[in-house]
Amino acid sequence: MSQFERKDEQNHPRTKNPQFSQMVEQALSRRRFLSAAGAVSAAAFFSVSPLSRAIAAVTTGSSPLLGFSAVASSTADTVVVPRGYKAERLISWGDAMFANGVEFSEDGNNSAADQLRQFGDNNDGMSIFAVDDSTAILAVNNEYCNYELMFPHQGKQMALEDVKRAQAAHGVSVLTLEHTDSGWQFKKDGIYNRRIHANTPMLMSGPAKGHALLQTSADPKGKHILGTFNNCANGMTPWGTYLTCEENFNGYFGSTQHVEITPEQARYGIGSEDAGWQWHNFDERFDLAKHPNECNRFGWVVEIDPNDPTATPIKRSALGRFKHENAELVIASNGHVVVYLGDDERGEHIYRFVSRDKYNPNDPAANRNLLDDGTLYVARFNSANNDESNSDELSGTGEWIPLVFGKQGLTPENGFTSQAEVLIHARLAATQVGATTMDRPEWVAAHPTEPMVFCTLTNNKNRGVNENQPLNGPNPRSENHYGHIVRWQPSAGQHTDATFNWDLFLLAGNPTVHPDTPYAGSANINADNMFNSPDGIGFDKAGRLWIQTDGNYSNQGDFAGQGNNQMLCADPSTGEIKRFLTGPIACEITGLAFTPDQKTLFVGVQHPGEELAGSHFPYGGEHTPRSSVMMITRIDGGIIGT
Repeated sequence: MSQFERKDEQNHPRTKNPQFSQMVEQALSRRRFLSAAGAVSAAAFFSVSPLSRAIAAVTTGSSPLLGFSAVASSTADTVVVPRGYKAERLISWGDAMFANGVEFSEDGNNSAADQLRQFGDNNDGMSIFAVDDSTAILAVNNEYCNYELMFPHQGKQMALEDVKRAQAAHGVSVLTLEHTDSGWQFKKDGIYNRRIHANTPMLMSGPAKGHALLQTSADPKGKHILGTFNNCANGMTPWGTYLTCEENFNGYFGSTQHVEITPEQARYGIGSEDAGWQWHNFDERFDLAKHPNECNRFGWVVEIDPNDPTATPIKRSALGRFKHENAELVIASNGHVVVYLGDDERGEHIYRFVSRDKYNPNDPAANRNLLDDGTLYVARFNSANNDESNSDELSGTGEWIPLVFGKQGLTPENGFTSQAEVLIHARLAATQVGATTMDRPEWVAAHPTEPMVFCTLTNNKNRGVNENQPLNGPNPRSENHYGHIVRWQPSAGQHTDATFNWDLFLLAGNPTVHPDTPYAGSANINADNMFNSPDGIGFDKAGRLWIQTDGNYSNQGDFAGQGNNQMLCADPSTGEIKRFLTGPIACEITGLAFTPDQKTLFVGVQHPGEELAGSHFPYGGEHTPRSSVMMITRIDGGIIGT
């Protein structure tokens, strides 16, 4: 996520709330009792009714899935992987993507035209698409850029050319990969190479297409949009397209003039002051006073065809407008497409989209518009005793509430005059229907063989402090600065079910600083695998859950001993967790993609050395730190994680 959002979430004081501490400690005590009883399968876990325990039992060191030797926490300026593995650089910010492209300039003097033909900055979510045995396509998000590293003036003397270069560094980079005797390599000038950025022409589709709130002087019909930016995480479809998600779009809009901010804009964090990007000073479409509807054209999921560099990206409005983290797409056993979505901000919500029509595996063309028609839902979590404020159970039931115009108060009397407005103002619709506020829902990941879904809740300094964000079942810790992971299973095992059962898979924490308190974390967190702020997650084919962090890397105070941000691997059945990888100084570990044979793992290292923290990754010496995509392989050529 963008630096402007993340930094506000760190370094929160530890709460002292007796009622809360007793509540969580009771649940933790039950987990410790269960951990002595032996492991249970995920299916058995959810078969117990009414979910009287809070997490799967942990059998330390017994998981058949986690075959690697765990690595220790680290503060080194490098990527550390287990014995028998190696980490190699695939591509870094500024690398030329085309034969006639200009390479990265250490003096910061690359132009906007250069950047349009270079790999974008701050790579995040990514997906790989196999073409044949020797060719693949890697689509990679480029979330934002670091002005202190991009410009010699560190963003303090911005000009039009600088803004154009920053806009060119955002978006998505589509890469052609070629398999050689030495492994996968990026193919400069490959036929699939493409840069998609803040000025790339796009189409709007779905119920919001053409709505008055999307119309501007440049696009009076509200159907043609320029660009995508702050692309956080991602998703992919079985019909071969890439889903990129627009997150903190609000920070790019502002004005030097007086602007009356509407309640709808305020809910999305839009105001007359931007987040420091300064685009509105040089590109008037980001000036709220001149183009108040432009901000409504962002905060969507964008579908891209990586196989066709000429294809126009499409913003799918049926998936709702909010600060999207990722889009986890599954095909339910009844054939409907289901997309799980998190809204990454304190006190926001978890969503689900269910397609109207069914997926046809035999006709890819027929699936191309499945994301335009369907129903968007938002989650309401209930505690086991149906009293969230006093629950002593970290488990319960839940329901998916449809966000449909005319129902559940989504009416003109409450400010909604059409389904388009419900989707454009999805956050307000979620509040209207009584959705559960969450601790910053980040990535969502669905198990590859079981109907089980996980979502990272990275942190929330307002939980239990802000009256609008009281303690509740799935968010039990006040001023939550370590984060946790919630999981759920559809009540009848179908992703389209109206209800679900949930529990907390883990509570991150620091047992060395806060022993025997809720801040030590859950029973599967110990001194050897502790971390904070889980963010990116994803499964491999075998069902290993990979967890990436974007948290406090100070290695001091509440975070002492946790080191740099990292990547861990968990067994969902036993609850066991091992640290697999650590990143360089001041980075976030984000984005993961496995080749079909599971023998190469692509991992993102974002913003090493942010705020001039002293990193020189990946080249060392006095080189400028650069966000990079790394390739992780086993030296013996085996499957990752075994």
